[in-house]
Amino acid sequence: MYLCTLKILSKRMKIKDILNALERFAPLPLQDGFDNSGLQIGLTEVEATGALLCLDVTEEIIDEAIQKGCNLIIAHHPLLFKGCKSITGKDYVERCVMKAIKNDIAIYAAHTNLDNATGGVNFKIAEKLGLINPQILSPKSDLLYKLVTFVPLAQAEEVRQTLFQAGCGHIGEYDSCSYNIQGEGTFRALEGAQPFCGKVGTLHTEPEVRIETIFPSFKKSAVVRALVQAHPYEEPAFDIYPLANSWSQVGAGVIASLPEPIDEKEFLLKVKNIFQVGSVKHSKLRGKPIQKVALCGGSGAFLLQQAIGAGADLFISAEIKYHDYFGNDDLILMADIGHYESEQYTKELFYSIIKDKFPTFALHFTEVNTNPIKYL
Repeated sequence: MYLCTLKILSKRMKIKDILNALERFAPLPLQDGFDNSGLQIGLTEVEATGALLCLDVTEEIIDEAIQKGCNLIIAHHPLLFKGCKSITGKDYVERCVMKAIKNDIAIYAAHTNLDNATGGVNFKIAEKLGLINPQILSPKSDLLYKLVTFVPLAQAEEVRQTLFQAGCGHIGEYDSCSYNIQGEGTFRALEGAQPFCGKVGTLHTEPEVRIETIFPSFKKSAVVRALVQAHPYEEPAFDIYPLANSWSQVGAGVIASLPEPIDEKEFLLKVKNIFQVGSVKHSKLRGKPIQKVALCGGSGAFLLQQAIGAGADLFISAEIKYHDYFGNDDLILMADIGHYESEQYTKELFYSIIKDKFPTFALHFTEVNTNPIKYL
């Protein structure tokens, strides 16, 4: 009985374990500058009793979490976007903060970091529509670094593998990417040094490999730490360069294709049915079949020109502005399916990410429809 109790206790997880799984899939540094993804309220060192998955946080959502015995709410939209100078309950945000704290409920948001991640929100939309070969529509730039280091020939493979394990060397659908040149390094160890090779006071020449590889900028600390630990030299030499390259695995929107062309009206009706849209707003029908589709969950009108440039037949998003339709309706079919409707399946994404890591953890889909927009 005692051993059984220990086994059960060892399987208990903390809130931070759940959040770490989400952030491995969609790291917080991927969020846009205006955003406030991450932990909104609460402590993460406490045991997680269950998580309620939702799109928005409202007072009704917190009541539901209490009723279901969940001390963690995972939402797509952050409850807190702007700083609060006081918490007096004057609006629903402040009332939610007060109620969550009073009931020891942590609130976490995965917003544009989940939008921008490969396999994230827009990939889920593409999956629901039966689209194939999804790719990021607008890749992010200035998120990659290049690492250059110089390693003794005999230890080069070990250092390379350590760097790959730390997050280096991913390019598109490839990993373990590096460029290697053999040459000679020279150095003289001074008094007090403990050189890996060569002698103190003597100029030494060592056969070395110049290793070049890339990594996401937010992994810099981990990569440098791994390099220093694996490198045999007392003072390893390395350079880090910021890259202006686009990162094809991270960014806004998705461009994908249907297996076969489909009549435009028929496809719009399919979209309406799958996303349970009260009313699909769209530009004039062009009389052309749909095969290549660009999409962005939420307010994605800023991607309209990229969708046109990518040769999409249809652009699906929400909150497309009135004037966006002018001058573009001959170039692409546009469909506005509503903000809530386009992102509602984010809950399923949360579920699959967490269940893959913690298959027995209690997860609950909200039963509350938080969409503030209604249709007659």
